[in-house]
Amino acid sequence: MTMKKIPNSLLSTVLMFAAAAFGQGTQNAGASAPQTQQSQPTPTIVSTVDREINTIEKLILEAAEAMPENKFNFTPASLEIQGSEYKAVRTFALQIKHVAASNYALWSPITGDKFPKDFMGGNGPETLKTKAEILQFLKESFALGHKAAATLTPENMLQTGQGSKSPRLYLATFGVAHAYDHYGQMVEYLRMNGIVPPASRGKSD
Repeated sequence: MTMKKIPNSLLSTVLMFAAAAFGQGTQNAGASAPQTQQSQPTPTIVSTVDREINTIEKLILEAAEAMPENKFNFTPASLEIQGSEYKAVRTFALQIKHVAASNYALWSPITGDKFPKDFMGGNGPETLKTKAEILQFLKESFALGHKAAATLTPENMLQTGQGSKSPRLYLATFGVAHAYDHYGQMVEYLRMNGIVPPASRGKSD
């Protein structure tokens, strides 16, 4: 049994409709594309500084949580590395407490919060001993950082903080820079104990 040939005129009509339908579909897809893309909010002083605080907070908190509590008093001095000068360096716990205490010192002049006397001296309260207590101290200090960032405006960011000679914007951003310095030391402490820092896990190391 032989198939009848499709008339050329009918074939042309079918192809024409298919092409038109394809073109219409493409136009619709193009028209709907912008609607699926959410416009990014315009950056502000508050959102920019707060983003930086968020980033270092996550890095330090995860590094602190990664160290077992029985290693919180570790310092490189215990390794007795020949030719090293690790005497009197801060323990892992003191690295965290120092960051937290410094956060309070730098960010309280922005918010106007009172700086507790037992936070002075650079290492925070001596009463904080357990891992849970130290981590809570760290979290609370970064909460103050977010509060400080939220107060910044184009009008006040270059004004000096309360009881400080430095501009509010400098205090806010230096808190981040200072924390990064000690995060680097915490990373070394973790690696000296055979622990890969959480931020490096799953990456070429």
